[in-house]
Amino acid sequence: MTRRSAEVRLDALLRTACDVIVRRGLANTRTADVAQAAGVSQALVFYHFTTKERLLAQAFAYAAEQDLSRLDGVLTSTVAPLEKLRKILKLYAPTGRSKSWAMWIDGWSESLRTPELEKVSRRLDLRWKEAFTEVIAAGVAEGTFRCDDPSGAAWRISALVDGLAVQVAVHERVITRRQLAEWVRLTTARELGLEPAQLT
Repeated sequence: MTRRSAEVRLDALLRTACDVIVRRGLANTRTADVAQAAGVSQALVFYHFTTKERLLAQAFAYAAEQDLSRLDGVLTSTVAPLEKLRKILKLYAPTGRSKSWAMWIDGWSESLRTPELEKVSRRLDLRWKEAFTEVIAAGVAEGTFRCDDPSGAAWRISALVDGLAVQVAVHERVITRRQLAEWVRLTTARELGLEPAQLT
């Protein structure tokens, strides 16, 4: 097996693992399930990941990195902080039957029992908080936002989105995505001295 074919196979295994995890949940996913879905031997799965815990942590990271690559695109763009903030809020909130949010919710839950997964989820989660903080601080510096504590505001805004997203993803029809978006805009506007309409 060449290095290139091994990388391609690893990518395919991670994609398959993500699909299996969304369907079965992290706690109920076995290496045998991933091997069967991918049409490979269980030995090959262990060759790439060594343990089930490593497979789950890397699959979780793989799924999260898809969203984080879009986040990086926003952060490196040349648009103003207010526009970056709008885009980040849109990226962060759940849409449709969000596989990403299903993975995050499951990942947080399993992180209570799986140290390797906890390290990965913490690192990836902090990247969102850092992105919010960076954009808020830039908006304060240019005079668009009024906020004495960009980091605290970032944590409070993302905590609100996290909590509401769990409700939307887990409990169908308890609140609507429209309500979620309105409440997030209202809270973000209050945190940053804006009018909610500026975030639409």
